[in-house]
Amino acid sequence: MKFSTASVLAACVPAVAGRFIEKGAASAADEHVVLHPEEKFLIETAPGKQQWVTDEEKWELRRNGQNFMDITETRDLGASRMGTRAVVQFPKKVTQQKAVSELSKTLSKDEMHKNLEKLTSFHTRYFRSDYGLQSSDWVLEKVNSIIKDAGADKTVFAKSFPHTWKQHSVIATIPGRSNNTIVIGAHQDSTNLWLPSILAAPGADDDGSGTVTIMEAFRNILKSQDIVDGKAANTIEFHWYSAEEGGLLGSQAIFKEYESGGRVVKAMLQQDMTGYVQGTLDAGKPESVGVIMDFVDPGLTKFIKVVIEEYCDIPWVETKCGYACSDHASASKAGYPSAFVIESAFEDSDPHIHSTEDLIKYLSFDHMLQHAKMTLGLAYELGSHDFDKDGGFDSIEL
Repeated sequence: MKFSTASVLAACVPAVAGRFIEKGAASAADEHVVLHPEEKFLIETAPGKQQWVTDEEKWELRRNGQNFMDITETRDLGASRMGTRAVVQFPKKVTQQKAVSELSKTLSKDEMHKNLEKLTSFHTRYFRSDYGLQSSDWVLEKVNSIIKDAGADKTVFAKSFPHTWKQHSVIATIPGRSNNTIVIGAHQDSTNLWLPSILAAPGADDDGSGTVTIMEAFRNILKSQDIVDGKAANTIEFHWYSAEEGGLLGSQAIFKEYESGGRVVKAMLQQDMTGYVQGTLDAGKPESVGVIMDFVDPGLTKFIKVVIEEYCDIPWVETKCGYACSDHASASKAGYPSAFVIESAFEDSDPHIHSTEDLIKYLSFDHMLQHAKMTLGLAYELGSHDFDKDGGFDSIEL
């Protein structure tokens, strides 16, 4: 996730400590160093505001809290929409309480903890590294095992989405009765803003938490035989994006392909950082789910609030994160309604990210369970919704 300068302060300490890497650790890390000192990249820091920068300048911008999309290979993303977007009607109320409530009973904090321990065991999940490739291989393997264990492998499938860098994205598809698609996303990569190719980046919260949260929602939605048998009104996809930290690279590549292929995506929800609640509590605020309000689809966002009110045990709070702060921005630029939910109000979110200190010990799996409930509820509700019917919250530009 792109973050404010608060995380830079947290990253400074491990940066100094990085000067004293043990010899063995340094040698192992050196094998994974990939430098691009002369190459230039085109980034977009606001709608229509673009500039060419070097790789080091990209990371310097990140350290200074600047969000951006790296559009070097995706300059035509959204071009086919010609400045227009289809109006999508979202439901005003939930209708699948019985099914969702039953499925929610088996959401497991232990499963999320086990999966997050595995994800954070990689030295880094930096998208250009061998470690990043290995972690994405594990994500694909794990998703396939979930499908097999559910007995859903005759209808549900997962695949790698390869990129020009080492780490691949992963897409799991649950076919429905139409090609209208609901996308649930998280980014699987991690980074250390200081020497990303060398220093450790456990990425427990950013975005290991989101990765295992949607993984758990995926595991439980497959407990519905109707969903597995393809009886849902719409196709449901779960995406684990590569290279979000490099400028939303993986999600841009996927939504560029979807746009050019004429894919109909009715809704996309991004889950980026779902586990840190201590900042909220320290500020004397009630534990809550942060609902991003800027650069998102208002109709989808309204319905997400309805879902939280119905299926979560904690309230929502409105917050903002700026342009291109996570992968929902790629879907939005391609013309698809998108939204973003985070662990808290943005100013109370995890200060440890992008450093060696982004660790499991700072996270609350009770809080992640609330995000899993919301994710499961939204996927089931929108997967079952007939988008051809009128009446609901309009999808329009803010």
